[in-house]
Amino acid sequence: MASLHTSASSFPGWLLFCCCCCLPLLTSSLPLKGAPGAHHACRLRKIHFQQPYIRNRTYTLAKTASASDKDTDNRLIGQQLFANIRENNRCYMMKSVVELVVKDVLLTEVKSQYPYVEEVAQFLASLTSELSSCVSNTEFLSLSLLLLNLRMLQAVLGENGKTKAIGELDLLFDYMENACTDAPKKGGNKKKN
Repeated sequence: MASLHTSASSFPGWLLFCCCCCLPLLTSSLPLKGAPGAHHACRLRKIHFQQPYIRNRTYTLAKTASASDKDTDNRLIGQQLFANIRENNRCYMMKSVVELVVKDVLLTEVKSQYPYVEEVAQFLASLTSELSSCVSNTEFLSLSLLLLNLRMLQAVLGENGKTKAIGELDLLFDYMENACTDAPKKGGNKKKN
């Protein structure tokens, strides 16, 4: 009976410990440093980008829209997206840009103006869905500012901003491939001294 009373009186202490210390660790959405899945959450398989069918559809769509692009001075998709962004956050950045382009451009009224829009939008949406657990726990302000600048530039360009975004889908495709797939290992053919 005494042991039952002792364990019952310490129960609130254990409950408090679990709620304050253990539960936040278990429910945290940020990957723990060194966790085996932390790096892989922001990685896509190279095979996604090697499918000739979707690559051709994406490039054809971009070429078609690019012919209608009246603004040759501005670029939405380019190296400026990676300004002040560490390499390990570039895939998250590209995921965010792709989500923006799919939602604000491809799934709007333009889908009836160009060929293959729905196929390409579906493909890009599947990539971002696969990257759903890809998060950035650093550089949040830099990433947010870059996305805000991209949205503002697209808004300033108006309807031509959508045309420009579609015309640069080939760049978006390539940048996402480079940022989100594992680069080939370097140094495999080193000369021996």
